[in-house]
This record gives sequence, C-alpha cells and structure tokens, in this order.
Amino acid sequence: ILELGYKIKPGDVVKYDGQTINAENKQYVLLNKPKGFITTMDDPMGRKTVMSLVKKACRERIYPVGRLDRDTTGLLLFTNDGDLAKKLTHPKYKATKIYHVEANKPVTLEDVEKMRAGLQLEDGLIKCDRVEYIESGGSREVGVELHSGKNRIVRRIFESLGYNVDKLDRVQFASLTKRDLPRGYYRHLTEKEVAFLKMS
Repeated sequence: ILELGYKIKPGDVVKYDGQTINAENKQYVLLNKPKGFITTMDDPMGRKTVMSLVKKACRERIYPVGRLDRDTTGLLLFTNDGDLAKKLTHPKYKATKIYHVEANKPVTLEDVEKMRAGLQLEDGLIKCDRVEYIESGGSREVGVELHSGKNRIVRRIFESLGYNVDKLDRVQFASLTKRDLPRGYYRHLTEKEVAFLKMS
C-alpha cells in the first residue's frame, strides 16, 4: 500500500515483518472496585490487583483508566481503546468524578466553603465543582464532585483541612454510575454508554 490514509477493509490481511496483525475488538468494562485491591497491571510484592477481578471479562488485554488507591472503592473503567482512555484522563476533557466521603469527624460548613472556593495544595490550587452534605449521613458524610485526575486528590483535600478519610467511594465516573452494579462485580458497557463517552 502506497496510498496515504488507506482505510483497512474487513477482508484485508495486514502483515508487519512477516507477522499477521489482527485488529482487536474494543472492550469497555466497568468494575465496582472493592477495598484492598491496587490499581496496577501486576504487583511485584504480590498484593491483590484489580486485574484479578476482571480477568474473565474478555479475551482482549484491557487496562484501567486512571486509578483508585487501595482503600478507595467504587467505579473503575477498563478498556483497550487507547483513544478513549486518553480522552477520559486528559484534564481538557474534564471527566466528572463524584465521591462519597466519610470523614473521621463532622465536616464544618466553613471547610465545605473552603473546598468550593479552592485550596492551595503542594501541587497547586484545587477547587471542587460541588460539595454537599449527604442527607442520610449526617455531617461526617459529604459528596464531592470534581474533575481533577491528580493522585489521591480527595484524601489530600480533606487531610489539608485536618480530617482523615475513613471511607472513600467513587459513585460516578464521567457519565457512568454504580446503579445495579454490586461491589466486586463488573459489567460491559452498552453501545449507547460507549457512544455517549466518545461524544461528550
């Protein structure tokens, strides 16, 4: 093929260096991560990784989009669609993440206002898009919405204000929610969900 921009058709055979290259089916798997698993492909220290929870999801090799730390539960997306993964983790895309935070003591209204206004952390200013008390949870439980992908950002926000986070659960990632997905289980995204993620 000498023509620039040639699109490969379903019947075409593509070879590189004598080896046939097969186009992989794109896979999109959503996991409700339990506590105690680290977000990595494999761990030399032998700790439990999220990959063990999705190993039967598909034949293709899928990768986590972003990360949740070991003690954080909730939504984690896996895919082999590099373009979508890049889009969802790029700050420009502003993928919304909503967390249910349970602090070790009541969160004051003054601190809620500080989170809304913006806090200076060691790696720059961070501002939450929304912070609300969770109705059934009392003042120790707060819902936090933000689009930052910075490492351990929610825990660091609370720690900077003098709180420890007892429980942290990601309840929404981009347009995806945990509805009907029990902890420790995964499901494949619908075509509609994938189209929505790509379109946003």
